[in-house]
Amino acid sequence: MTHALKTPDSSPSPTAAPKAGTKALYGGTSSRRITVRDIAAAKERGEKWPMLTAYDAMTASVFDEAGIPVLLVGDSMGNCHLGYESTVPVTMDEVLLLSAAVVRGTKRALIVGDLPFGSYQEGSVQALRSATRLVKEAGVGAVKLEGGERSAHQIELLVRSGIPVMAHVGLTPQSVNAYGGYPVQGRGEEAAQQLLRDAKAVQDAGAFAVVLELVPAELAAEVTRMLHIPTVGIGAGVECDAQVLVWTDMAGMTAGRMPRFVKQYARLRESLGDAAKAFAEDVVGGAYPAEEHSFH
Repeated sequence: MTHALKTPDSSPSPTAAPKAGTKALYGGTSSRRITVRDIAAAKERGEKWPMLTAYDAMTASVFDEAGIPVLLVGDSMGNCHLGYESTVPVTMDEVLLLSAAVVRGTKRALIVGDLPFGSYQEGSVQALRSATRLVKEAGVGAVKLEGGERSAHQIELLVRSGIPVMAHVGLTPQSVNAYGGYPVQGRGEEAAQQLLRDAKAVQDAGAFAVVLELVPAELAAEVTRMLHIPTVGIGAGVECDAQVLVWTDMAGMTAGRMPRFVKQYARLRESLGDAAKAFAEDVVGGAYPAEEHSFH
């Protein structure tokens, strides 16, 4: 998934009330791990649900306690956690390390680990080897990989082998060098038809959900109506079954410009900076540590 680059002026909106009922993904009362069967049932109920990225145990525990039902250990870690310019340099070992941390920090959320660039493009056997490591070594409940028709064989083998797969079509950020940037996908008749074919291909291959990234809202709505698996939108309009954001974008931790689809619900970068300055001023001025912070 793309990681955002502007700081919009939008202010946080009131927190929506959780859905009533024990079966709801968000607001449900069950404390067991969310599974792909729960995701499928939510589609049948017409329930919308949220997904966020997470890259460490502490942040993941906050989101888990908040009731976020699905957490993605995305390769967006490259941009917003590891300091890379894109998701391309992210390695399998890095995803494994952070995925395991997120699993340890949560109790209820379904944890989806991203397969990074170069870990599945060679074919189905490589994809199975990489996905198996994420399941066995990190403990994730599902994996995500990019690509539609071109990745269908990999998805099919993983699903046959017992590994749930979340697909990802539309803008696929691991292909940034081929795209020459992060353009909206599916504009124009030919591109729209290809995206529809990609979405149908990953469903037929056995994916339990599909991310639609940077897709015109009308096309995303058509895909959502066409598929029996949930669509997870990011810059794909309101009609998708679920919505996902990179958490640092959502919480206002990211600096610089951000895509228009990002809404900030907090200003953590500003708050954290203020806290650091206050600490520094106390140290320089001799106010910290005070007597109550000292031992005798």
